Amino acid sequence: MKAFMDDNFLLQNEVSERLYHDFAARQPIIDYHCHLNPQEIYEDKRFGNLAEIWLYGDHYKWRAMRANGIPEPLVTGGPGVSDYDRFMAWVKTVPTTLGNPLYHWSHLELRRYFGIEETINEKNGPVIWEKANAILQSEGFSVRQLIREQQVRVICTTDDPTDTLEYHEGIKGLPDFDCLVLPSFRPDKGLEIRRGTFIPWVRKLEQAAGLPIAGYEQFLAAIDSRIEHFAKVGCKVSDHALDQVYYAEASLEEVSAIFAKALDGQTLTLEEEQKHKTYTLIHLGEQYSKRGWTMQLHIHASRNNNGRMFDRLGPDTGYDSIHDGQLAYPLMKLLDAIEGKISLPQTILYSLNPKDYYVLGTLMGSFQDGKSPGKIQLGSAWWFNDTKDGMLEQMNALANLGLLSRFVGMLTDSRSFLSYPRHEYFRRILCNMIGEWVVQGEAPYDLELLGGMVEDICYRNAKQYFDF
Repeated sequence: MKAFMDDNFLLQNEVSERLYHDFAARQPIIDYHCHLNPQEIYEDKRFGNLAEIWLYGDHYKWRAMRANGIPEPLVTGGPGVSDYDRFMAWVKTVPTTLGNPLYHWSHLELRRYFGIEETINEKNGPVIWEKANAILQSEGFSVRQLIREQQVRVICTTDDPTDTLEYHEGIKGLPDFDCLVLPSFRPDKGLEIRRGTFIPWVRKLEQAAGLPIAGYEQFLAAIDSRIEHFAKVGCKVSDHALDQVYYAEASLEEVSAIFAKALDGQTLTLEEEQKHKTYTLIHLGEQYSKRGWTMQLHIHASRNNNGRMFDRLGPDTGYDSIHDGQLAYPLMKLLDAIEGKISLPQTILYSLNPKDYYVLGTLMGSFQDGKSPGKIQLGSAWWFNDTKDGMLEQMNALANLGLLSRFVGMLTDSRSFLSYPRHEYFRRILCNMIGEWVVQGEAPYDLELLGGMVEDICYRNAKQYFDF
């Protein structure tokens, strides 16, 4: 029987141990997609207590607490609820998460950042609270120090085209911080033309770009202006949440008329929305390709399912799930349309629904260009799939259908500065998977070959792919 989460945690044979300790563990981290706040990095934020850094904004933990019967004020906060109360509610929940990656992640976070090895439970809760809070108040325990200690070389935040990017600019000038913090271009609000947020967002875009927007072509010009601004600040990636993928062909004249109806406050049909999205996405794909950016498509999330709680708490609070809409045909047509215009940019295809892996894995093979290794990627196991089984399923699909050796590896997709041990979790799972291939006689015991592959997936592929 192995000790709980010892040095060889998740490593089931000698080969996997060698691969992890000699090759994977020492690699720096490139976090090419996350939701960290650049202002908090620039200001080198410090945290008042463990609940603030561990629980605020973490909807993964919030979902588990609700499932454990924890009342909402102890989950997201409320009148008369202290941070200690919320912390103890989470500590009470952790033992019930056995089998969920939250159990491992929570212990890894305490061990890697605080050196706390107590098992998380109600009995140990007060001790953990005191130890962690003492460390939080010590000299040097700040956001930028956390990033340094985890050897994070690049962070790509998620940013609206109307964002000023002032904090990204400020971080560039910091004399003692060598992690690149770059924006990602996320124009989702410009695609959701039927939502009430669309016209206010267009007016914000108008102000940000300093250009009038009275028609669709001016709308595209303003977006292009913001792409140029993002590029000057170092942006190399875009990101799109395509909860459902649509493809509806339309002429510029048709889309211009649809845009005019939207500005006039008229009600649009679903087909009109689809035409606007399709034409705009094709245009954006062209712009990304011209600039050498990578386009990320996050597909098949069903967001804000609980209307009552959305009205109370807003988005990104843990009321989302997996979508199962049609994918193969509309995505093929969308990618082919961009390819036909100029050539696809580097593209990463993520799906929240693992049933889509073989669709994406075969579709991406249709658009590899024979020039750029791994140009079209099957994105890492995302959100509900970044479990041990989910990571293995994604990597096995990629290995079966494409080139696992060209995979750009793990990302955090997180709002928490304590999430970087997820890279360790991924790396251990990767090394054990390859080690098992060797044990089963499916791969040679060649540490130069396998170790190089591990280092590539953990760090070098992403560095080369994104040209950081």
